[in-house]
Amino acid sequence: MEAEVFIETERLLLRQWKESDKKPFAQLNSDPETLLHFPKTLAEEESNSFVDKTIQLINKNKYGLFAVELKDSGKFIGFTGLAVPSWEADFTPCTEIGWRIYKGYWGKGYATEAAKKVLNFAFSKLKLEEVVAFTSHFNIPSIKVMKRIGMIHDPARDFDHPRIEQGHKFSPHVFYQISRSNFEM
Repeated sequence: MEAEVFIETERLLLRQWKESDKKPFAQLNSDPETLLHFPKTLAEEESNSFVDKTIQLINKNKYGLFAVELKDSGKFIGFTGLAVPSWEADFTPCTEIGWRIYKGYWGKGYATEAAKKVLNFAFSKLKLEEVVAFTSHFNIPSIKVMKRIGMIHDPARDFDHPRIEQGHKFSPHVFYQISRSNFEM
């Protein structure tokens, strides 16, 4: 059975997850270079649990952190999509855009290509007013993607991530946002 495709770009399919995505996703999540800007890598069980929860959320909401597949080869390369953080902060509730791509596919514009289409989906289909993104202030590659997709840094909303131990170097996060009125569809 084919997984439902929610968004298609020139080179990518953003779709529901398949059982066959679990093994490569666990490899991605266990790679210290890929998760360089996270407090820790994920064990296979943690990675699989993430996929299972994500599948349920996409089935329920008809959006989420979509699996990303190369159209030309059918290869799974990571995820891009929308999530609602389950923790509290000054800016929650909110809808966050996020991505995680296999390091072998970095520098090819895939995260930017997928994220632009996800923003279009968020504003045109879901009618959201704002989408946010945040990451460790060390995560320059993700910050560059945020800028390329038109997001604006709001230093007044930078914060210490509540799920990362205070004092940890990755606790301070930068906050970016884009509103529907500022997004060029």
